[in-house]
Amino acid sequence: MRQQLLAAAQSQRAAGRRMQALALCGDLLQRWPNDAQALQLQVRLLSELGAAAQAMQLARQLDPPLPAQEMADLEADLATHQTRWASAMPADSRHPYIEADHAVDTMDDTLARYGEHFPEVAARARVDRLVSYDRASRSAAAVSEYQSMLQAGKPLPWYADEPVADALLQQRQPEQAMALYEDSIKHEPGPYPDDQVDPHIGLMYAHVEAGHYRQAVASIDQTAAAEPAWRPIHGSTVPVINPHKIDADISAALIRKDAWLYRDAWQRIDAMLAQAPMNSMLWREMADVERARGWPRRSERSAITAAGIDPDDARVRLSAIEDWRELNDFSRVEPSLQDVEAVIPRDKHVLLTRDAWDRQRGWQFDFEHDRGQGGAPNFGDYDHETQAKLQSPLLDDHWRIYGLTRLAGASLQEGHTERDRLGLGVIGYARGLEAYVQVLPGLGSRTSRTAVEAGVKWFPSDYLTFNADWSSSGDQDVPLRANYYGITAHSLDVQVQWRASELTSAKLSASRDLFSDNNQRNGWQAEVIQRLHTSPYLSLDGGVQVGSSRNSRSDVPYFSPQQARWGLLTGRLENMLSQRYERTWQQRIDIAAGVYQERHFGSSWMFSTRYGQTFTPRGGLAFGWGLSWGSQPYDGRRSARVMLDLTMHWGA
Repeated sequence: MRQQLLAAAQSQRAAGRRMQALALCGDLLQRWPNDAQALQLQVRLLSELGAAAQAMQLARQLDPPLPAQEMADLEADLATHQTRWASAMPADSRHPYIEADHAVDTMDDTLARYGEHFPEVAARARVDRLVSYDRASRSAAAVSEYQSMLQAGKPLPWYADEPVADALLQQRQPEQAMALYEDSIKHEPGPYPDDQVDPHIGLMYAHVEAGHYRQAVASIDQTAAAEPAWRPIHGSTVPVINPHKIDADISAALIRKDAWLYRDAWQRIDAMLAQAPMNSMLWREMADVERARGWPRRSERSAITAAGIDPDDARVRLSAIEDWRELNDFSRVEPSLQDVEAVIPRDKHVLLTRDAWDRQRGWQFDFEHDRGQGGAPNFGDYDHETQAKLQSPLLDDHWRIYGLTRLAGASLQEGHTERDRLGLGVIGYARGLEAYVQVLPGLGSRTSRTAVEAGVKWFPSDYLTFNADWSSSGDQDVPLRANYYGITAHSLDVQVQWRASELTSAKLSASRDLFSDNNQRNGWQAEVIQRLHTSPYLSLDGGVQVGSSRNSRSDVPYFSPQQARWGLLTGRLENMLSQRYERTWQQRIDIAAGVYQERHFGSSWMFSTRYGQTFTPRGGLAFGWGLSWGSQPYDGRRSARVMLDLTMHWGA
């Protein structure tokens, strides 16, 4: 009877009917629980049916044990099974790396036990470990192992192309990633299971990060167009939403956001939300686009909506953190970021957010230098101004102290003048608010008074910003020629700006200067700016600027028209020359042309232009330069000026 049951089980296995064979094994083991042949057959059947963990558990209890080759194969099967399991939704969303890390440990053990004696098992385990490294967000280890395989001349099986490409992309090697994504698509062109990420999306990001924007847009648009919105489901007449269509459409929108096409990206995601208002991923990406358009409060609300739909989505918290950083709501950032790091500390988005936040709350240094030649009525034959500011790290999430130096000088017909100051200040932050106070004693005998300055910036909504700045010396408004004669001023500048989005803004400014020689100057200026054209990495703005100023005294030794008015048409072009992750190189051209009218001297044309570039070699470090030229009349005499400006920023 025993022999008949065993033979029947083996026959069913040979015929491919493993479930029937396993049932016969069960019957035999009920009668003869310690039958070695039946136990071994049961282990093999369980392994072939995919129950790798159960098969391995039973195999370790066999006496006599299975041959070493079979044990090695079983352990490799278990590692492969764990690798697949790690690709699924984690059992515990608070610990998403457990399954993948466990798979890596199993493969490490397999290689330690059998790698030396069974090369085929070792090769399989190494490839599976590559996949598990990617699932565990251990991209550096995956790339290192992959490069070792290349050096050893060992080809990569196509099923590992996509995870290795993901790891290469995380390690900022997009050119190598592109080749693997393309090979993966060649071997498996789709359609893909719902739980598998479409490799076309990874290929798109590889193109973007390699600087191939047109290829990236063409490929993702083609992918999105090819995906049906609905997918039939077996056994039902009602189709279901195709998640790959949503992923492709979102990616097509986000690539446009990254190329400065913010309105296009917003419109695409808004249209998708109208069809799927309960999709948390859409709300999360909408939050990022809204922030890019200058709407941090709207972005925060969208992130909260996404969190309400899917509380386990840690990236939603990252989106809210970005909003809080823009809103000066700093006290909420660190606790929330630590909560996210406790769950997905290896995630690339988490690492980038941590790096950006540490830079923002750390030391800040800014340097500006302007050097001009010409403009005699105000500046003499040549002039210069340098400002350097070093800010402390953020204190108690609300304060910074800083040191500030301002050095200015001009060569006038009357002689040389200097206005140099060095002092300290403090700046305070609250949600939607910044305020500062600084005290700047004069350096040398040519600088009058100790300057006390204060200001506030209040942005109560995504659209309105109010600024006010006061100074007891008026350094920003008092000409250097007036400084030569020891004249200072109490100055007040206020400004209100309405900004609908990156496309449209309007600003109204007013100023009042009470000079120490009893001259009183009042002025205002209004400006409207409208986006005229946007294309990838290029924007063109046009604007109108009008203003007026009035002085109570014109019999003073510096330019002080009794009344002046002006009107200008302005233009600005910005263009990204090159980009490689945080390393960017941009250019900007500003032009303004119009009419300047001064009482008693009539009206005449005025014109200015500036060309500048900004180079950012890495996050938190930027260098800029610009060269400008302008011409306008002063008291009926035309004066032209050339100026070079240099800037540097280190910090956030």
